[in-house]
Amino acid sequence: MSTKKEDLLTAAEQLFYEHGFHAIGLKAIVQEAGVALMTLYNHFNSKDELILEVLNRRSQVYMDYLEQGKQQGTGSVAERLAAGHLNWLKQTASNGCMFLRAKEEFMSVPDHPIVQLVNSHKEDTKRLFLSNGLTPAEATRLSLLFEGAVSLAEISPMDEVEDALMALVQKI
Repeated sequence: MSTKKEDLLTAAEQLFYEHGFHAIGLKAIVQEAGVALMTLYNHFNSKDELILEVLNRRSQVYMDYLEQGKQQGTGSVAERLAAGHLNWLKQTASNGCMFLRAKEEFMSVPDHPIVQLVNSHKEDTKRLFLSNGLTPAEATRLSLLFEGAVSLAEISPMDEVEDALMALVQKI
C-alpha cells in the first residue's frame, strides 16, 4: 500500500472515530493526511468507499487482537478472547464502538453497504467465538459482555471495566 493511501486511511479513521462519519468532509481528511484531494480520489472513488476500507481495516485489527489474546493468554478460551478484547479497548477503542456509530449514521438505508459491513463484523465476531468451541448461547453472552465493556469504557476507568468483564466472563 502506498504511503499516501496509508496516511489517508489513518487520518480518516481518526477523524471519523472522533467526530462521526457525516460530520467529517473529505477536505478535512486530506488536510489531516497532508495530501491533495486528487490523491484521495486516486485511491477511493467516494467517501463511502473510504469509510468501507477504514471499517474493514478496523475489523481486521480487532480480530487480530482477539486472536492474539487467544494465543497469548491463559484460562478458558472466553477469558483469553476477553483479554484480547480488553487490549483492544486499552489501545484503540476508548470512544465507543466505531461500527455501531457507523450503523447509526447510515441505518436510514438498511441495505447500505456500510450497514451490511457493520452487521457482518458483528456476525464475524460471534462466528469466531463459535469456531473456538463456545456454544451459541455462550457466544451470545460473550458478545453482550464485549459490547457492554466497550460502552462502559467510555465513562468508567479501564481497570473497573477490566475487573467487571473478567469476573463475568469467568461465569460463562
